[in-house]
Parts: sequence; C-alpha cells; structure tokens
Amino acid sequence: MTPPLLDSIPSDLPRSRPLLRSTFHVQWDGTQGAFLLRSPTETIKLNPSAGEILSRCDGTRELDEIIDELEDLFSTSAVAADVYRFIDHARQRGWLD
Repeated sequence: MTPPLLDSIPSDLPRSRPLLRSTFHVQWDGTQGAFLLRSPTETIKLNPSAGEILSRCDGTRELDEIIDELEDLFSTSAVAADVYRFIDHARQRGWLD
C-alpha cells in the first residue's frame, strides 16, 4: 500500500472514493488514441494519465487503491502527489462529486 504523503496532499482534499459525476463518462477513442471525458455539453480529450485516473473514479475504490493501481500500471512509486493534485483539479472543474 502507498504510504501517505501528507505534505503533498492538498489540505482540503477528502481522502475518499472519488466518483465521476453522473453527467460525465470516460470513453476510450481508438481513432484518436485517447481517453475522452464526455458530457451532454462537451467532450474533453484527456492525456493518458488523466484518462487512467478518471476511468477509475467510479466510487468503488479508495484513492489509495487508485494510486496503487496506477503505480503498478506505470511501474513507478512516484504518482501519489500527481494523483492528489489531479483529483483536486477534477473536483474544481466539477467532474467529480
């Protein structure tokens, strides 16, 4: 399990089970070779990391579980701070509940 990186976690970020808002869904687009974040009013092309993070925000995984999965996927142990920052950004953008 990932050790907590308390200095890198935004203080207002709840440690929870991130959940994509019901108006959004993440979709892999093979034509573009990218994840897309879709809503009724917009489509956002995501970078690979953002797509992997948001595709796991289904409300069933703890944030630390998502980090563990991404560390395995990317064969690194240095993603926690970036994931915390991105989750904070996604919440500010209204993508997550």
